[in-house]
Amino acid sequence: MHIDVNNAFLSWTAVDLLKKGHKDIRYEYAVIAGDESKRTGIVLAKSTPAKKKGIKTAETLYSARKKCPYLSVYPPNRELYDAMSKKLFQLLSNYTIDIEVVSIDECFLDYTKVKNIYGDEIKFAYKIKDEIYRKLGFTVNIGIANNKLCAKMASDFTKPNKVHTLYENEVKTKMWPLSVEDLYGIGKSSAQKLQNLNIKTIKDLALADKTMLYPYFKNQTQHIIDIANGIDNEEVVSQKTDSKCISTTYTLLYDYDDINEINKELKKISNKLSYELRCQNKYCQTIAVIIKDMYFKTTTHQTRLKNSTNNGDIIYEISTNLFKEHWDLTPIRLIGIRLDSLTNNNDYQISLFENIEERCEKDNLDKTLDYLRKKYGNDIIK
Repeated sequence: MHIDVNNAFLSWTAVDLLKKGHKDIRYEYAVIAGDESKRTGIVLAKSTPAKKKGIKTAETLYSARKKCPYLSVYPPNRELYDAMSKKLFQLLSNYTIDIEVVSIDECFLDYTKVKNIYGDEIKFAYKIKDEIYRKLGFTVNIGIANNKLCAKMASDFTKPNKVHTLYENEVKTKMWPLSVEDLYGIGKSSAQKLQNLNIKTIKDLALADKTMLYPYFKNQTQHIIDIANGIDNEEVVSQKTDSKCISTTYTLLYDYDDINEINKELKKISNKLSYELRCQNKYCQTIAVIIKDMYFKTTTHQTRLKNSTNNGDIIYEISTNLFKEHWDLTPIRLIGIRLDSLTNNNDYQISLFENIEERCEKDNLDKTLDYLRKKYGNDIIK
């Protein structure tokens, strides 16, 4: 199953405001948008009435207000979204531990292992959907299929608050008629290439000649033909705790294409993880950057350190260098850092060109900041 929150940011804001006596903004001309004074004044989510006015995600507030002068604007609230996301996944974990979190508002659930407990998957999906709305106040779409690809496609059928199936025997009738740009895993540039080759629908791609496509898609050719046929062998990978690594990922409020904004997120993550390391009296020997782009393609790039560290500045510097080296300029949906090969040992190989006094000062500064945060809270240091 693929479970996807309908219009997550706006729905979660609406649920929070309803507790405070506010009207339900899901039925008003409303958007969630950033701060115009900080050049982040773009639409992150819009209500159904606002959508009917032609307002689109990622357009500027200036443009949105021209379409709807009486538009209500609400700021994003990352802490609220994290909390609502956590409640969703906690509810689902009451039924199975086989959950793969894809982003803050969606996940895959392997139902096969618990079907003998809960019965028919369609009845169970309706039960879960209704329970989420009853207990948490927002709606979800649930897609059911024989694999992750088709489950994701099914959950994107008509919305909101729906359950759809896309079983193996339904691929030709339900998926093939769709436009090729609607195929999960096909980006805009690939869709444009296919359309230029007169491949308009998913069926056209499913039946395409591999030799004809190969000059344009190289080693990805067989893969895109397979997914057009509903073939996907990826398993649901639930997150396991590993004492030898820690990680943090942030699903961004919109698709970032400004490296300065991305670096700000890497700075926050570096500080958070380095603090966790120091609280555990541990050091990392490997640093990895996790990148998920706007097309949901996830890549991880890592480097092994000469000297283990728990210093936030070092983690940040290495992370930004890794990101810059491997980023292909595709807008980013999610960014994260993973620290591997954790150790209690801080054997340090000194360089002839290193300022040891400066390094000691940084370590002492970290200890002082950690003490202040523990005593007065994380927000004490600005």
